[in-house]
Amino acid sequence: MGGFFSSEKMAGVFSYESSEVDWCEENYRHSEHVVEYFNTVSSFFFFIISPVMLYLLHPYARERNLAVHLVWVLMMFVGLFSAYFHMTLSFVGQMLDELSILWVLAVAYAAWFPRRLYPSFIKDRSTFSSLVLMFTLVTTLFSFFRPTANAYILNCFGFHLTYVVVAEMQRCTDQKALRLGKLSVAMWTLAISCWLSDRFGCSFWQRINFCYLHGVWHILIVMAVAYASTLIAYLDANYEIPYSLPELQYWPCDNRWAVGLPHIVLKGTTKTQKRC
Repeated sequence: MGGFFSSEKMAGVFSYESSEVDWCEENYRHSEHVVEYFNTVSSFFFFIISPVMLYLLHPYARERNLAVHLVWVLMMFVGLFSAYFHMTLSFVGQMLDELSILWVLAVAYAAWFPRRLYPSFIKDRSTFSSLVLMFTLVTTLFSFFRPTANAYILNCFGFHLTYVVVAEMQRCTDQKALRLGKLSVAMWTLAISCWLSDRFGCSFWQRINFCYLHGVWHILIVMAVAYASTLIAYLDANYEIPYSLPELQYWPCDNRWAVGLPHIVLKGTTKTQKRC
């Protein structure tokens, strides 16, 4: 067996540069103990945004389900494992980084997938969530034997979630939500562009001595998740707790040119008709 637990591989999976992935940034440029310095440092941006988002979305989570906080708790683990991976470029670091992202997507999927889109044999969110998490657990165990499967699973989760959000936005008339949707797509597109450019255009960036786009990706993707997850939570609130009259706002500045982190304010206490 050529899997993760074979004896010939176990000895080296924790060692520096045991991963086959190496990003564009020059290795060991700023420290002999950190392989990719800027990529490592930029991973800590997760620890700045995640606690703020936990605080901003708490009123919604308290009314809806505190389990939705798991998305941003797991995002902190993504930042931790990303920092470890880029510091060492170890195989274990790569696995932890990829699997933490998988679990963020799985929890988001379980918490926010619209009930009206459930397969006919699933009657409630508890059953759906159990099936999603069971599938994710099996995928996690399988990935130790076939690590190359991670990318395919992540893409399946990510693209399907994107499809669902786009479909839901087509049913929504709230202009503030539509604007947030456009900002989410723009931020996501910019982040993905940085990732692809660093991965496949490295020779160009090396010529102009700017090899930090993967670190920029870390910053942009956290912001993209903040925008997209708030949008999904807002749509969910309109379906699941419409009596709370959810409204989108931005912190710290909520005016015509709203700038900052989006969050949900609950303005109602009695049931009303859903708006999206």
